[in-house]
Amino acid sequence: MQLFKNTDFDFLGKKWPFIFASLVLTVAGLGSIAAKGGLKYGIDFKEGAQMTVKFAYPPPLDKIRTAMSQKIKGDISVQTFTDIATSNEVIIATEQEEEKQLNAARQAMADVLTATFGQPASGKLDFNNASQTELLTRLREPLARAGVALSDPQLQALVSAVLTFRNTPPRSGLVADFNQLSSVPGVTPAVLNTIKQECYLAPFNIRNVEMVGPRVGAELRNKAVLATLYALAGMLVYIAFRFEWIYGLGAVIACFHDTIITIGLFSLFNKEITMTVIAALLTLVGYSMNDTIVIFDRIRENLKMMRRDSLETVMNKAVNQTLSRTVMTSGLTFLTVIALFIWGGPVLHGFSFALVCGIIVGTYSSVFVASPIVLFWHNYADKRKKRVPGPALSPARADTGRKSPTKVAK
Repeated sequence: MQLFKNTDFDFLGKKWPFIFASLVLTVAGLGSIAAKGGLKYGIDFKEGAQMTVKFAYPPPLDKIRTAMSQKIKGDISVQTFTDIATSNEVIIATEQEEEKQLNAARQAMADVLTATFGQPASGKLDFNNASQTELLTRLREPLARAGVALSDPQLQALVSAVLTFRNTPPRSGLVADFNQLSSVPGVTPAVLNTIKQECYLAPFNIRNVEMVGPRVGAELRNKAVLATLYALAGMLVYIAFRFEWIYGLGAVIACFHDTIITIGLFSLFNKEITMTVIAALLTLVGYSMNDTIVIFDRIRENLKMMRRDSLETVMNKAVNQTLSRTVMTSGLTFLTVIALFIWGGPVLHGFSFALVCGIIVGTYSSVFVASPIVLFWHNYADKRKKRVPGPALSPARADTGRKSPTKVAK
């Protein structure tokens, strides 16, 4: 599908305003990072408590986030763990600056969940989140009053069997109805009635709690940086092999340029760098690189047919020929991430913001950053050849003043 036919825009002739804009954005972003003492990292990269909670129904993320923010100081993160439609699991994380506060934060998070979704006023024990010791202590005297004579070993075996049933899939920590316990060996009608009187069923189960220390946070940051650098290095090797080394260098510089500007915008707008943002940056690197390779591939094809034209003319022709593809691909992707940015909610805000900025910057960098780098290098190399005496060039080579970016096999 061709949106634009036979266009002849002088893209490379208009490169300087875009290059100047890139320099301004880069300096502003790096200056903001330096002035603020570094980037603002999310809870994923800082020490704190992280709790995985499974709900009996799709968890109300906004309600959880509001309740936690009212009771716990510092940044609160509430994110879906996997597919919310099937697992109903969320990760609740809170930032803590001192390690001694982590256990207090863990208890505070559990208390907020109980106060928001449980029945603390009833005075009963939350069966779905009770430990073996808590359930054992709670049932010992009521069972004795109900006439259920059990020794301590028998009572421990009964409680262990009940909790094993609770934690076994498909329940996985969530019992929806006490009557389900009647299938557990040893649970008589009297025992079941006592459990109903002493316990209630909360609609959530705290699966596990992890403490993220400063070493783990630093390791995550380092791995995120290395993942980005490895991706860029691999692409540089591929493009250098596929075209010429200067094409690979231009593409990698353009991707690095996109990443730096996007990160700088996060600092300028005081937004957090989280794991989802790192995922967006890696997506951006691949997206920008693909757009650049499409243009470079068209340049290579045009070099075979436009041997007597200057390299700048060949590049402009290639950009015009791929203009429809660029507009359709970037435009439709941009509309998608704009929708995520507006309606995606707090969880996807950082991810969508990175892609919105990255698509805009990445689209123009393929034309006004990567291509000019290749053009500047070939112009520089041509000037050096003219200064050095050598054998006479053929007319076609003298006119083009360049070499094809592909190696022709003999």
